[in-house]
Amino acid sequence: MSAVIEVSVAHRLGAFSLDAEFASDGRLTALFGRSGSGKTSLVNVISGLIRPQAGCVVIDGRVMVDSAAGVFVPKHKRRIGYVFQEARLFPHLSVRQNLLYGRWFAPQAEDGGSTLDDVLDLLGIGHLLQRQPGALSGGEKQRVAIGRALLAKPRLLLMDEPLASLDEERKAEILPYIERLRDGFGIPIVYVSHSIAEVARLATHLVILGQGKVSMSGPTAELMSRPDVPILSTSAEAGAILEARVLRHEPEHGLTILGTAAGPLQIARRNLPEGTALRVRILASDVMLSLKPLDGISALNVLPGQVSAIGVRHGDGGALEVRLDCNGVGLLARLTVKSAEQLRLAPGSPVYAVIKSVSIDMP
Repeated sequence: MSAVIEVSVAHRLGAFSLDAEFASDGRLTALFGRSGSGKTSLVNVISGLIRPQAGCVVIDGRVMVDSAAGVFVPKHKRRIGYVFQEARLFPHLSVRQNLLYGRWFAPQAEDGGSTLDDVLDLLGIGHLLQRQPGALSGGEKQRVAIGRALLAKPRLLLMDEPLASLDEERKAEILPYIERLRDGFGIPIVYVSHSIAEVARLATHLVILGQGKVSMSGPTAELMSRPDVPILSTSAEAGAILEARVLRHEPEHGLTILGTAAGPLQIARRNLPEGTALRVRILASDVMLSLKPLDGISALNVLPGQVSAIGVRHGDGGALEVRLDCNGVGLLARLTVKSAEQLRLAPGSPVYAVIKSVSIDMP
């Protein structure tokens, strides 16, 4: 599959230098890094708000920037939808009028793209059409802002920390709608975030930024299970994400059984239909290792695998991040140095990953 977005730019903004390169064919590409890492600057280059001093930007095969050839497509001709931290709705217009405002920017000669009914169904905002923005919750405002961007028929949707101003309840409300957008609309998304939980749940491709440079870029599940990714491995939220599908429920035990490539997983009961595809996140701190299958333990999930890499977690007493290969699926386990020495772990060592059902999270 060819890259949907290709970026290779160099630009100096005062004392800050942006020198970033990545290519992604993912449905949702997350730009991840600490504050000041260059995420927003890179998004502004992609959108056309910043003209880089050198480099190129290509979106879906269309050249937006090529400094060597003197090409710079202005922002109003790029057909890029932008969703900010704040919804930025017009307070004097109804929800319906705010949504339809996006149509002014849609190319009139093209068929297809999102219709109003499509957007209302996707975002669940049909009942809000007659309301004013002042009568909406933060999550409802952001859904309307996303709908307005979609109705402009964008080639690419840029979302710059769209959940940053929301509380946890509102975030939980809007995340499923972003998933539906990612999976059902065919519009590539670039998503800026400094939240590991959001990245784990949403991103199909991950770009890690630090001090204006791309340190790593690749499929999210692959990068998040590597022990050599400093910004991830030094976090209490370090772990792995697994693609899963609901196999069945055991209501008498309060459990849902998932199928994954690594093996079956039993998690706390979720009200999801059989066959539902989802992601689960397993924190490195919730994985124990054994050299042989265990009997007589309370943990319900035991996955066979082998050690693929061992990395040191700096600044925490020398704790180790151990990467496991469980039938081609990467997991992370966090162990003390003493535990690793007692188990005599080394790359290639066969092990069993032991995970409590209550520890497995749906990000």
